[in-house]
Amino acid sequence: MSNDSSAKSPSTAAATPADGTTGVAAASEAPRTRPRFQISPVPPNPLGEGRCIRTAAALIIGDEILNGKTRDSNSNVFAQYCFEHGIDLKRIEVIPDDENEIIEAARRLTSKYDFVVTSGGIGPTHDDITYESIAKAFNTKVVHHQETINRMHIMNQYRNWALTQTEEQKAAQHRMALFPETAEVIYVDPEIWVPVVRLEGKLCILPGIPGLFQKMLHALTGFLPLPPKQERPLRIQIFTERPESMIAPYLTQLQERLKPHGIQVGSYPVLYKGVFVSLIGRDLATSPSASPPSPANALPGTQPSEPRPSSPGRKARMKTRVWLAEIAREVEKEVGGRVLSEEEVAQQKEASRTAMENKRTGQVELQATATKSEANAQVKAKY
Repeated sequence: MSNDSSAKSPSTAAATPADGTTGVAAASEAPRTRPRFQISPVPPNPLGEGRCIRTAAALIIGDEILNGKTRDSNSNVFAQYCFEHGIDLKRIEVIPDDENEIIEAARRLTSKYDFVVTSGGIGPTHDDITYESIAKAFNTKVVHHQETINRMHIMNQYRNWALTQTEEQKAAQHRMALFPETAEVIYVDPEIWVPVVRLEGKLCILPGIPGLFQKMLHALTGFLPLPPKQERPLRIQIFTERPESMIAPYLTQLQERLKPHGIQVGSYPVLYKGVFVSLIGRDLATSPSASPPSPANALPGTQPSEPRPSSPGRKARMKTRVWLAEIAREVEKEVGGRVLSEEEVAQQKEASRTAMENKRTGQVELQATATKSEANAQVKAKY
């Protein structure tokens, strides 16, 4: 299946001959420059002029995800992508290679969100049914896309295994160019012959192979109506060694104060280490009331500015600006923690994983020792 990271991706399958030949046989082949393909022109904004993507969803397709054979990493890559670009990721769903499931989910998610990606199910095998199922979801048929077949054939010239394909194997490979007839076909990367296939201006079909999914998703950026950079959120993380129950009352009160300003407060314990307090929001100017907040109810990190000129018949309003950095300093003080960089966050989480693994290994070894001792005791008692 195409979600399996061990499978060869369309852009890298030429790296190793299918027969595994090395040494003299491989060296006798003259080195060839890999082809570079023309990317597509940027199409008009599918959401309409002046509109941008605000919400998103991911549809992860594959039995191998649900039965535990393959670990899904694409949803995490997509979540990071959405956050970095100011898109509100609303939903991640994992469904089997089932036509009815794919049809229902594709219709529902596309009707609710501005940007939907699918991952998996576009390979050459019998259980790769994503293209066909999504075509049915939008009442169209699948047809071979000749330009994609042409690019596939060009890439095949650089693959030793492709030179020995039977007609049946070629037909199976051509299934990877069998797209919904009404879809947009967008070539996003000059090194990859596989396109992003988009329907309804919203749903983008991507491969399930993690490296290829990530590369094509990021290459798709220039083709998407993304939110302006100034609207993208900021995230600050404060780490404390205090137990989560000790800081919970303060965080509850803080969230109530920050919620009207669109700032999210999160608490994420790390086993054997402490707690991450997360602040997510934007440094936005707001006008919450007709007068500045009183000192007792002042929002941490806000600074009053001069009143704006009033319109006829209306009172002037005080404008406040919410600064996440100022709020973070208050949180540091209240929870006895400190702001960490992204690198420090990763190190803390890795240390926690290592501690958990060491603990588990120690428990296994202890159990093994106990079992061995019990067996020796039984032997002594018997003889």
